[in-house]
Amino acid sequence: MRTATANSPDQPLPELCERRWQAVLDRTSLAGDPFLYAVRTTGVYCLPICGARRPNKSNVVLFASNAEAEAAGFRACKRCRPDREVEKTQSDAIARACRRLETEEPEPALSALALQACVGLAAFRRMFKAHIGLNPKQYAKAARARRLSAALETQPTVTEAIYEAGYGASSRGYEALEQRVGMAPSRYRQGAPGEAIRYAIARSALGPILVAGTARGLCAIEFGDSKTFLKDRLTQLFPRATRVPADAEFTDWLDTLLAFIDTPTAGLDLPLDIQGTAFQRRVWDALQTIPAGTTISYSALAEKLGVPGSARAVARACATNGIAVAVPCHRVVRQDGDLAGYRWGLERKRKLLAREDKARETR
Repeated sequence: MRTATANSPDQPLPELCERRWQAVLDRTSLAGDPFLYAVRTTGVYCLPICGARRPNKSNVVLFASNAEAEAAGFRACKRCRPDREVEKTQSDAIARACRRLETEEPEPALSALALQACVGLAAFRRMFKAHIGLNPKQYAKAARARRLSAALETQPTVTEAIYEAGYGASSRGYEALEQRVGMAPSRYRQGAPGEAIRYAIARSALGPILVAGTARGLCAIEFGDSKTFLKDRLTQLFPRATRVPADAEFTDWLDTLLAFIDTPTAGLDLPLDIQGTAFQRRVWDALQTIPAGTTISYSALAEKLGVPGSARAVARACATNGIAVAVPCHRVVRQDGDLAGYRWGLERKRKLLAREDKARETR
């Protein structure tokens, strides 16, 4: 029996192979060690728990993922359905890796993450990119930038916040935060002083709405149950920015947005000032390509982005979207068509979709 890996095809790993072979004989899985076995004579790959007839040891090849097994020309067993089970196992492994990248300093070595996932380095890189849409280094960079944002709220100085977040040099911290939120750490720490935020709170067909924007475009669109709530929300979002009531240009933006809510099939062409991680921005850009009156599942959106298996990451990106309607996260639903969550309430999501359906039917 030989083991196929992305790094060393058909390279024997005697000790590990014997352990896995015994698992195949016992029809059991190994905790923390997901794998598949394929049989050359049948052209089929299976989970070790499969109830099919036990194969001849000399005909068995081991794989770390269903993608690798299929790339080698094997097809999934219709009895144990490894193509479904392995996807869940891989998602769990990637979730563990993400938690380590988000919390550990120094950043864990890629080899350590691959070992924990029980795959080779190259296989782990491909698996991570397929699930998350970023490579591990990019993900760790984004996680460190988020830690810096949080540390700036608690540490006494900008320098201490930068080192608390895990940066080895202050220059890297300054560069990271400017890329993420468009301003230096010192200005971010002070609550964006001097940043002019134009805003308006108005009535819409879906209740009170807060619309805020910088000179670059709209940076927040949020629904609320009252104007008082939305005023408090504006303060939370931009605590030390200069908040400026709507001028003529901004009023035009507001009118365009309100008209779009009433007639969603008319389209919306407004400048947006979106801040987020690279993956979040990819999801938010994709959301804007979904036509009014149509929906897409989280898994289908993940596939559209080229990252099948990352439905959970896509759902998280939708949940963190702070620009309602213009970035239409309400058009994403579960695989079974259920509306799932919406940060401004499921009833609003239901009404938005219903209005879009009606507008499309009457065109």
